[in-house]
Amino acid sequence: MQRLFLIRGLPGSGKSTLATQMQACGLGLHYEADMYHLDKNGVYNYNPDNRKAAHEWCQESTRSHLQAGGSVIVSNTFTQWWEMQPYYDMAELLCIPVVTMVCTGQFQNIHGVPAEAIERMRQRWEN
Repeated sequence: MQRLFLIRGLPGSGKSTLATQMQACGLGLHYEADMYHLDKNGVYNYNPDNRKAAHEWCQESTRSHLQAGGSVIVSNTFTQWWEMQPYYDMAELLCIPVVTMVCTGQFQNIHGVPAEAIERMRQRWEN
C-alpha cells in the first residue's frame, strides 16, 4: 500500500536514523531537505541561503516519487504544522494516506546544529 510517512523532531532526535531504517525495510524512499546540502562525495555543506531551495527540492522529489506510485519517507524538523502542509496537500491530491511520527530521542545531531538554534526550534514547536 502506497503511503507518505512524515517524521518530525528536533535535530538529534533520531529522524534520519528512523527514516533510514524504514527505507532499508522497504517502506519507501527517504528524502530530507538536508540531502540537498550533500555534495557528490556525500560531504555535508550547509548554506542557510539554500534553505528554501532545499525544502523545494525535498517536496518536488517527494511529489515525483509519489506520482510514480512509490511510498516516501520524509524526515525534516517540521517544528510548525504549516511546514508539513505541502506534503499533506500532495497526499490528499493523490489520495495517499499520511502517517506522521514524532522522534523525541536525544542523540548527538549529525549536522552540528548549535544548541541555541535547537532551543529556538524547541520554543516554536507545535504539537
